[in-house]
Amino acid sequence: MNWMIALLAAVVGYLVGSISFARIVTGIVAPGESITGIDFDEESTRQAVSAISGTAVSIKLGPKWGGLTAVFDILKAAVPALVFRLVYPEVPYFLISAGAGLLGHNWPLYYGFKGGMGLSPIYGGFLVLDFWGTLICALASMVLGVVVLRMIFVTFMGGLWLMIPWVWIRTGNLAYVAYVMFVNVVFFLQILPEIRTTIHRRRTGEAGDFSDSMDVTPMTKMIKRMAVKAGIMPEDEEPASVADLPS
Repeated sequence: MNWMIALLAAVVGYLVGSISFARIVTGIVAPGESITGIDFDEESTRQAVSAISGTAVSIKLGPKWGGLTAVFDILKAAVPALVFRLVYPEVPYFLISAGAGLLGHNWPLYYGFKGGMGLSPIYGGFLVLDFWGTLICALASMVLGVVVLRMIFVTFMGGLWLMIPWVWIRTGNLAYVAYVMFVNVVFFLQILPEIRTTIHRRRTGEAGDFSDSMDVTPMTKMIKRMAVKAGIMPEDEEPASVADLPS
């Protein structure tokens, strides 16, 4: 491995990852609007969205703009990583670029290191690492979270978890496995405060039985529509939320 190229991959990945499309989209569509500290409904299992992300844009401007933001966030990690993978196919510089892109998204240089949670750029890196594996694991997590365990938390996290054994079995490449484990740890640490809050609200009786976020975020809204059309979930029912984690 050439350390100069590795450093270049890290710098490029981080600087591109630091671009906040949530702020850009909001600034274009709704100038003057703030997407920080957005509150859910009173019945929600979550009190507020502190991250500057596609979810915040979706809540403020609607799923269409939140979805567009998520696509941009996926691409800002995927495109630089893909370039490094095509130029240097024998050395995993693309993993350095993708990992740095995640760090830039979560702690952006241009915005006082206040960014998002990182799910979209993680999937951007996964798509470059293993395109079909990413789609299969994401679909499996939807089935596991919506149909089997009925927990939104599993729907969000399952695709990330499943990529660990998938990449290990499929490639046996330790660098690939280390990257997948790294992004899992970063994402879990980012959402840990929200997990603690929702578990506390459940224990104190403040949290509801179902997640209002199913009708707020682009991903869960899509999951709900797919589940309803497939006949595995009635229209007036929603999968259980992160609040339904074991106490």
